[in-house]
This record gives sequence, C-alpha cells and structure tokens, in this order.
Amino acid sequence: MQIISSKDNEQIKAIRKLKDKKYRDETGLYIVEGIKMVKEAICENVKIKTIVVCEDCEEGNSTKKSYQENKMDQSLLYEIAKYECLYVTKSLFNILSEVQTPQGILAVVEKGDSSENIDYTQDIILVLDGIQDPGNLGTILRTLDSSNLKQIIISEEVADPYNPKVVRSTMGAIFRINIIRAKNLVETLKVIKKHKYEIVATSLETTDSIYDITYKKKAIVIGNEANGVSKLVQDLADKKVKIPMLGKTESLNASVAAGIIIYEYVRGKLK
Repeated sequence: MQIISSKDNEQIKAIRKLKDKKYRDETGLYIVEGIKMVKEAICENVKIKTIVVCEDCEEGNSTKKSYQENKMDQSLLYEIAKYECLYVTKSLFNILSEVQTPQGILAVVEKGDSSENIDYTQDIILVLDGIQDPGNLGTILRTLDSSNLKQIIISEEVADPYNPKVVRSTMGAIFRINIIRAKNLVETLKVIKKHKYEIVATSLETTDSIYDITYKKKAIVIGNEANGVSKLVQDLADKKVKIPMLGKTESLNASVAAGIIIYEYVRGKLK
C-alpha cells in the first residue's frame, strides 16, 4: 500500500482545490469529511470518486474518548475498500481537512443529478432569499430533511450548499435534498404561483403569524439574516407572516425561524 506524503501529488492538489467554490463548480465535485458523512454517502449511493484515508486513522485521536467515538469499524473499512482509496500521512491529511480534530477519512463525491424541475406534489416549498451564513444553510437543510421534505429553492445570493461548513452541518441531509438554485428568484416564484401555490414571505411588517395559515400549497420564503426577504419578493408575496415573540427580541436566527415554520407544518401533518 503506497502512502502519499507529498502535497505536490497531482491527486492531492486536485482535492485541495475543491476548497474553492470555483473549482467545485467547474468539476461538479465536493468533499464530505468524517466517519458519519462517508457512511451516509455510501448508504445513499452517492457517486464517490475517491476516498482519502489517514495512514494512522485506525489509532483514533489522542484521547481514549476520541478513539472510541471516532474509530472506524471493520464494516466501514470493508466498504471503503470497494472504492478508489488514497492513503496519506497524518500531516498531509491535516492539510486536506477543514476541521480541527479530523477523524482521518474524507471522500470526494459528485454533486449528483439534481433536477432543476420543481416538485409540485409537496405541500410546501421552502425558498431561501439571500441566506449568507453556511451554518444557517446547513442547519436548514438538515431540518428540512427531518420533516421529509425533499427540495429547496435558493436564490443566487445564497451561500454555496457545497461549502465544507454547509456540508458538515447537514449531517448527511445534503444527499437527500434536491437543491434548486434560481437564477432569478422573482421569476421562479411567478412560475410557482402559476401552479396554484401561495407565496408566503416572512416579515416583521405584518400582524399575521405563522399560526394563521394552513400549510398546503404554500411556497414559504425565508430572508437574509440582516435584511430579511427582499422587497421584490415581498411585493410578489400573497401573504406575509411572522413568528410571534413574547420577549423583547424582534427577530430570530434564520435557521431557527425556518425550523419553527417547518415544524409547524410537521405539527399539522401529525394531527
């Protein structure tokens, strides 16, 4: 088994480039890191190009607790052996990794065949207008997956869904959500309206709450962390709603707000 130690290795240089959005867009590839994420990729039959393994990953991290939590089991080692694997030194793996305490495994995967066609059979369609924070985006994708909703529409200004921080925070949900990037969000929403969906924008400039609507044939727009839903989208909306708050805080983190709204939909499904 050859262990790569040079950062000038051509395959290693190509993997390092995937830290940049431009290269991810050009190649249609991105990185998933960690034992859980690689397991999820295998289970979801994601197209895996390469798996990179640290030469001493089986020894775990420096503490006993970390070793027990992060050690790769034999079943995973058996599965990854079915793919093209690169074995690298610990110092080289640390260069490739995006986390402070890497678990010694990452995979280069294809973005997949995400459809640009909107699924109009779903009760609600979540739309993100300008969400910038990768952690927020990843958390929203994970919450969406937990509610069994399978798609999301994002505006051009939204953070890259394949940013390593987004991918990590989805905890595997990114493999199951169809991410549709709208080149012109207003025009996309107009098309959605033609399919008999109401456009619902979150806004502080209303007295109507998220508890005043039914979650059927709705496209719900969550806005930018600082500025909320853009004026053009607000003007197009059929209805504006807000999350009622009893305290002095006027607004919530975007991923928290999305989670509350998504689970109001879930609550209705459980009745």
